Amino acid sequence: MSDTERPTDEGVPDERSPDDGEFEPIQVFPEAEAMDLRPGADDCYKCSTCDTNCPVAAVDDEFPGPKFQGPEQWRLKRQDDHDIDESVMKCSNCMRCDSACPSEVPLSQMHNTARGEYVEENMSKLSREYLRNRMLANYRRLAPLGAAFPRTANFVMGLSITKWLGEKTMGITSERELPAFATETFRKWWRKRGGAAVHDKDKRIAYFHGCYANYNTPEVAKALVRVYEQFGYEVLVPEQHCSGTPMFANGMLEDARRSAETNVRELKAAIEAGADVVTSCSSCSMSIRQEYPELFDFEGTEDVAANTWDAVEYLRVQEDLEAALADASVDDDAFEDFAYHAPCHARNQGLDGQTIELLELIDGVDAHDVGDSCSGISGTYGWKEENYETSMKIGEEMFEHMAEADAAAGLTECPTCSMQMEHGTGYEITHTLEVLEAALVGANSQTEST
Repeated sequence: MSDTERPTDEGVPDERSPDDGEFEPIQVFPEAEAMDLRPGADDCYKCSTCDTNCPVAAVDDEFPGPKFQGPEQWRLKRQDDHDIDESVMKCSNCMRCDSACPSEVPLSQMHNTARGEYVEENMSKLSREYLRNRMLANYRRLAPLGAAFPRTANFVMGLSITKWLGEKTMGITSERELPAFATETFRKWWRKRGGAAVHDKDKRIAYFHGCYANYNTPEVAKALVRVYEQFGYEVLVPEQHCSGTPMFANGMLEDARRSAETNVRELKAAIEAGADVVTSCSSCSMSIRQEYPELFDFEGTEDVAANTWDAVEYLRVQEDLEAALADASVDDDAFEDFAYHAPCHARNQGLDGQTIELLELIDGVDAHDVGDSCSGISGTYGWKEENYETSMKIGEEMFEHMAEADAAAGLTECPTCSMQMEHGTGYEITHTLEVLEAALVGANSQTEST
């Protein structure tokens, strides 16, 4: 919601104020206009539905839950002697509370702004926690270093001493395997390829690939390009920064603001050139669609949000996928039997059922939905030493359901969910776009450089 759309109380006394005075809203950014979230807080009637749907509260008795972190905090902020409670940093930013709330209270917006204020006013910028969180939130800044020497970086990151040092010095858990860098980034492959192989000014998409698909899983990005070109789309790959998801989760709102400003500018230009925006990561689409218009008011923010789609969602709306997949089949044994996990950020966008429905159309592919449990990793949350145990407790239900599915591999659209799935089960994890590539493009995709 932009500032111009928020309800205001200009000229109207607040009858609920103890001194009948004017409410003083919190300013997340010093130069920004006031953000008044009081109306949303007052819409909460304390049903606690958000708390019962919170995966962190379910396993951590000390976490007060999203109702306290959201509307209760904003009510308390009316009194000058109340600071943001430090427990807001235990919120994993799964955003399940948003879709659970029957009153449409902007809970995640409240959590994001509360985290931002807590980090700005209460966290020492020289503390280990702040430096660790800043590093995790700004993966895009560090990834180019590893991607420049991927084999060396992967070897060093795989050493036990490296993981031990990471935990002791920065508080990054040593229990997880650090994600490997690809030997060639997606954007480098894209340049070597010569860009788009299809040119059609009337049928264009702008691909927001995000950080992970560029540096770590370019096979997902390549699959998107090949699938969309199979349907005759011209693929644009605009300049872009991180979507901001890890920055929101760590309270680094000024960092998120800078990234969002670049992304909105570049994606707005692509839309003006006739493209719709598609993403291969459910967290990226959630960030651009929901968090940008809630927190920022750059020129074009609302337009970019309205024209951004999940990659599979867009094809289901714009193309006759049922007809396209009618005669499709997959012979690769690795793509035969999947345990599918719908990411929380996909569920929050109403996309949780689309993958199962789609893969049912492909001969030779069997996908089992493992339920609506949260994976537990929630981006950078599960990488922090103090959250690792909680993260694994949250993921237990998903791990159990994956084992019961008797599948050969895992399937999801979220890169960090895939890390947790692999970590907890040992399965290889595939992205839905890779399955579509195998079914629709098949052997033809191997004629290009991989």
